Formats: sequence, C-alpha cells, structure tokens
Amino acid sequence: MRTELYFAFRNRKVVGGFAVILAFLLLGLIAPLFTDHGPNDYVGPPAAPPSGEYWFGTTTFGQDIFLQFANGLRSTFLVGLLGGGIAAIVGMTIGFVAGYRGGIVDEALNMLTNIVLVLPALAVLIILHTYIGIKSVPAQALFIGLFSWPWVARAVRAQTLSLRSREFVDLARLSGLRPLTIIRREIAPNMSSYLLLTFILLFGGSVLFAATLDFIGLGPTESISLGLMMNNAVQWSALHLGLWWWFVPPGLGITAIVGALYVMNVGLDEVFNPKLREM
Repeated sequence: MRTELYFAFRNRKVVGGFAVILAFLLLGLIAPLFTDHGPNDYVGPPAAPPSGEYWFGTTTFGQDIFLQFANGLRSTFLVGLLGGGIAAIVGMTIGFVAGYRGGIVDEALNMLTNIVLVLPALAVLIILHTYIGIKSVPAQALFIGLFSWPWVARAVRAQTLSLRSREFVDLARLSGLRPLTIIRREIAPNMSSYLLLTFILLFGGSVLFAATLDFIGLGPTESISLGLMMNNAVQWSALHLGLWWWFVPPGLGITAIVGALYVMNVGLDEVFNPKLREM
C-alpha cells in the first residue's frame, strides 16, 4: 500500500486530476455557506455580465449564476457518488457471485445482466419519469445506478473466474470458509485496484448520465444542477441573447470533472501496473 501511495504522489496525472476534483468539491461545499440567499433567488439586475459583485454574472431573472454553479456542483458530486456507488455494489456483487459459483447460478445472473444490458436505458428513464417523476437527486442516482452496472458485472465475473482456481482460494475452500467469506477475504482484495478504477469510471459515467437527463428536462426540478443550468440557459435563449456566462460555466464544470476523473483513472492505472510506472 505504501508503494502505491508513493508512486501515486509522484504521478502527475493522479495529482492533477485529484486536485481538480478536490477544488470543485470544496467550492461546492464551502461557497454556498457564505451567502444568505438561495441559488434561485432574484438578487441582482437581470442579465448582468460577470463582475466583482456577481462573479459569473446573473440570469435574465437576476439569479446569481456563481451560486447556482456552486450548488450545482453539490448535486453533481452527490449523483456521481450515489449513482456510481449503487452501480458498483450491484455489478460487483453479481459479478463476484456469478464468477465464483458458476453453473446455473452463473447462467441465471448472466441472463439478468444481458437483459439489463440491452434495455434502452434512456427510453426506460423517460417512461419512468413520465409516470413516476424524478423529484430528487437521490432518486435520479438510483435510476442511473440500476442501469449502469451490467458492464461491471461482466468485468468482475471475468476477473473472478481467473482467481477462483488459484491455490490460495483452494486452500481457503478446504479450510471450510463460506463462499461469501472467500470472496470478501481472498478474491476481492486481489482485485482492489481494479475495483477502485471501476468505481471512478462509474462516478464519471453517472455525472455524464445525470447531466444528459437534466439537459433534456428529465432531471429533478426541485434542486439545481449543472445540467439543469444548461437546460435553463437554452430554454431562455441565453445563446441568442449573448449571455455566454450562463451556459459556459456549467458546461466547463462538467467537462473538467469528467476529464479529471478520466486523467486520474489513467494515472492510477499506471500506479497499480508496475510495467507502466514512471520511475
């Protein structure tokens, strides 16, 4: 573990990506604490450009775009954490069980994975939104997580199949340990780096999925998010009115977060793989 930390701190991709993510996270957590009005309150002159008082300008209704951006970062990280976490738990559980047990259990779980994999996730979410509605970020994250796990299950299953025949797993089986205990103690720790990289990809995927849903008007309307900011900007003709400060910050924010996660993922792959390490 110390070796990985040493090389992680020496890897520019890991340090740079983590710094960007940390900066956005701190901005989302701290900035809203220093204001006495909400992100949707009318606090300034309409369509004001960026200034010392309103750093990112205001909307056509006089709303503070910087405050909306900071609150939108909270929703972005929350949906990434919850959506990616749900997908990781479901996908890894199914992959571990299918890969270790094999036989009819493997076939049944593979069938379930293939069914969810071929479902048109966006179309299903549109239908669910029409009949149920997505009124909160946790609900959106739940829907995203339940449709994002199939590729994780397949990847973890393949890794588990290659590990279950190893000598240390046979020894654990002969000692009388239960299958779930063997998976938790013997198989999962040997895949820890791979599982971490998988979660980072799920995090970024959830952020992009949520931004897409928000942009087309299928996200939660009771909160503010970066995707919803872009949706509002398009809806109220910010591009035609020349209000670039309304749609550029959320677009750059989403791009920077997802890009930083990808760069950090590449860097961690170099850290965990001795052949790719920068000495």
